[in-house]
Amino acid sequence: MNILVLNCGSSSAKYKLIEIKQNHTLAEGGVEKIGLPDAFIKLKLNDGSKKEIPLNITDHIGAIKAILDALTNAEHGCIKSFDEIDAVGHRVVHGGEKFSKSMLITPEVKNMIKECYAIAPLHNPVNMMGIEAIDHILPNVPQVAVFDTAFHQTMPPKAYMYPLPMKYYYEDHVRRYGFHGTSHRYVSRRVCDVLGVPFKDQKIICCHIGNGASITAIQDGKSIDTTMGLTPVEGLMMGTRAGDVDPGAIFFLMEKHNLTAQQMSNIINKQSGVLGITGVSSDMREVMAAIEAGNERAKLALEMYEHRIIKTIGAYAAEMNGVDIIAFTGGVGENQTDTREAVCKSLEFIGVKFDREANEKTVRGREGLISTPDSRVKVVVVPTDEEYMIARDTEAIVEGREIID
Repeated sequence: MNILVLNCGSSSAKYKLIEIKQNHTLAEGGVEKIGLPDAFIKLKLNDGSKKEIPLNITDHIGAIKAILDALTNAEHGCIKSFDEIDAVGHRVVHGGEKFSKSMLITPEVKNMIKECYAIAPLHNPVNMMGIEAIDHILPNVPQVAVFDTAFHQTMPPKAYMYPLPMKYYYEDHVRRYGFHGTSHRYVSRRVCDVLGVPFKDQKIICCHIGNGASITAIQDGKSIDTTMGLTPVEGLMMGTRAGDVDPGAIFFLMEKHNLTAQQMSNIINKQSGVLGITGVSSDMREVMAAIEAGNERAKLALEMYEHRIIKTIGAYAAEMNGVDIIAFTGGVGENQTDTREAVCKSLEFIGVKFDREANEKTVRGREGLISTPDSRVKVVVVPTDEEYMIARDTEAIVEGREIID
């Protein structure tokens, strides 16, 4: 079964075509700068090289059409016709309290996704653009929505409720929802496979650390707490997002500098985090280079970034009364050996024994145990594969099978 996985952003559309029975990626790439004069599609070719092709498109329908044309292109395509696409799986960022699992997309499901626009105005509308583009181009192909928030619907009220007046929960659904759920689902299961232990008997802290970052506490196969909240800006310090900040500081700045809500949102989402502290970049590779060059602000940013990871892991270990496994994933989690070492060295008190040599070898997409054989808490690097999870859920739903969490 060939499943097209789509992840639509405001000006982009990433894709991967997966033959799910063998878990074989047939093609991947993405369209960038949708609606702009310099739009292009980036393709990953069979030899591992990349190719960019200019596009003249104005919307997501044009972007999806360009993706489908690339897949069927005689020179660099992988299928002969659209008929070889059996289903389409979509990443949908916010499912609110309406969705605790992936769903076949129907008119009713579309309406429910649209009802979440108010709490996800930056994400759900563009996710819907991808769904409607497939409706227009491939009207007979089944589509499935896989929600970033669904995995976290097992959190208890004590973890997801905010201490605000209850009317804002009842009337406006203001609560913690969490994100990166598809990644946390995949990594928490995969790490148990790597270690050969039963998934539903473990206490796992899953660290999805990258430009966007979140940590989730997973006990007995269920998410019980996570760092992101109503939106993806809460929690850890990220590439450009502030993470946890005293709301009073935000009000103070808004009043002093006469900032609108939209201006403040732009600051905490796009100008803060690692970028805001360093003034250099949100990319940790560039930050590390700046540290090597003696940039003190870059050094401070890294210390702040790692401090919040350590603090959260400690809190979640306390919340679960212990931890069996810590998993690292995401761009930084998978590749930044120094950050993993700094974090693990601060966790000796909960039973982590760090293996520096194994850590240095575990980069560039490699899975690996980076704790010593006698470490009470196992620490493992697991590259995430959200597209596989989306494709797997899509296959199960289209075939009428139960989704395995």
